Amino acid sequence: MSGREASFTPDDPAMHAAAAAALDLIQDGARVGLGSGRTSSVFVHLLGERVRAGLRVTAVPASGAIETLARAEGIPLVPLTADDGLDITVDGADEVAPNLDLIKGHGGALVRERIIASASARQVIMVGAEKLVRELGARFAVPVEVIPFALGPATRAIRDAGLIPNARMNAECTHELVNENGNLTLDCALPAPLAGARAARELEASLLAIAGVVDTGLFLGTAERVLVGHAEGRVSTLVRGKVPA
Repeated sequence: MSGREASFTPDDPAMHAAAAAALDLIQDGARVGLGSGRTSSVFVHLLGERVRAGLRVTAVPASGAIETLARAEGIPLVPLTADDGLDITVDGADEVAPNLDLIKGHGGALVRERIIASASARQVIMVGAEKLVRELGARFAVPVEVIPFALGPATRAIRDAGLIPNARMNAECTHELVNENGNLTLDCALPAPLAGARAARELEASLLAIAGVVDTGLFLGTAERVLVGHAEGRVSTLVRGKVPA
């Protein structure tokens, strides 16, 4: 296993608390989408323990690293099919806005995470409290996945839109990082955070209209709830459309 999934810290109280809360939502017989990232790795470990204790589930992983981990944990894996959807997807996020819009993709699997989320009846997101922001783009650039052939013109079009695109590089910074889909990622810094849901949707539409862009890390309106882990081990739950208590 490599990448961010390999560096998870299972003893992090906030991370563990959010993953444990997500595990409580998994029912016997469920078909589960597994996201990528460190918190998803913790969730997969906890789910593996529950499976070995008798919980019956099948799962679809979003990345090769999570697939390797899930197999090691004894979690049965299945492909996505035309006939069977997923009951729930459990994933992480880089930023969460008050309306539960998200920035995802800094772990490198945004397209597969999108596909899994779209095939699922509900998407549950696990984050630490530091991932909550007032406006998307406050802390992270927006990842944009691009077909290699389109790198030049797509970069130019993104610059013309007012963003600052930087190609994601490999660990040695010798060349652009090629992801599991054979594509490249442009991390696009915003001139200012996105002022609300409308601005996020306008940006998403403009980016998707660029030839060669496969997808973006703007996950808008996908999360049913967000489980927020805190350092003391407490979890708060944010539900779409509900005002936090």
